[in-house]
Parts: sequence; structure tokens; C-alpha cells
Amino acid sequence: MAAQAAGLAQLYPDAGAPWRPRALYLATHPHSAVPALRDVIGARKAVYSVPDEQVTATVDVRPWIEQKIAAVLAHRSEVERGALPGLIAGLPPDARERLFATEWYIRHTPMTVAAPQTALTV
Repeated sequence: MAAQAAGLAQLYPDAGAPWRPRALYLATHPHSAVPALRDVIGARKAVYSVPDEQVTATVDVRPWIEQKIAAVLAHRSEVERGALPGLIAGLPPDARERLFATEWYIRHTPMTVAAPQTALTV
């Protein structure tokens, strides 16, 4: 990656130093949310979750619920074959809101790329 960044700096010297995010947020579900999800989607679908203490951000996304549901339902082939978007399509609006009103994330700090070494050091 460092070599790639160095190559880009040579190709585009006016672009400045490569931008690096300070953190990435990985979407997840906490264990405590699984029973409510099961109530909505049923026990036949797998729900991957993490211990609640690993969740570092909980976001109320109700202001964007209509856009979010429209985006999920736009996956027409998934709706037609009965995958999760298909289950969502058949839910009443209040159940959709319960399912989509909150998002959970785990903050991940990217590793810093070390400079290449030419010898092993202690």
C-alpha cells in the first residue's frame, strides 16, 4: 500500500499526500436487538450479531426511514425470491420502522502502514 501511495504521489504530485480515514464504521446488530429482529423477520433467517459492549455507535435513522426502505425494496430480484427485502416488502409500515429505525456500528481504527524494512530489529 505504501508503494502504491508513493506511486500515486509521483503520478499526481499536485494532489498532495494520500488521504487516510481516521476510522471506519462497520455495520452490525447487537445481541440485544436479535429478539426484536426475530419478531419481525422470523426465526428462519440467520441474524449475525455481536456482544452489545462491542457496539460503539447507535444511530437513530428515522428521519431517513422512507429513503432507506425504498433503497432496500429497489432490489427487485431479492424481493421476488423471498430474501430479506421480500420479507420487508410484506411488512406493515410500523414493523418496517421497528426494523430499520436504528443502526449500530463498530468503530474500527485502520492500521498505519509501516515503512518497508530491510532488516529485522528488536
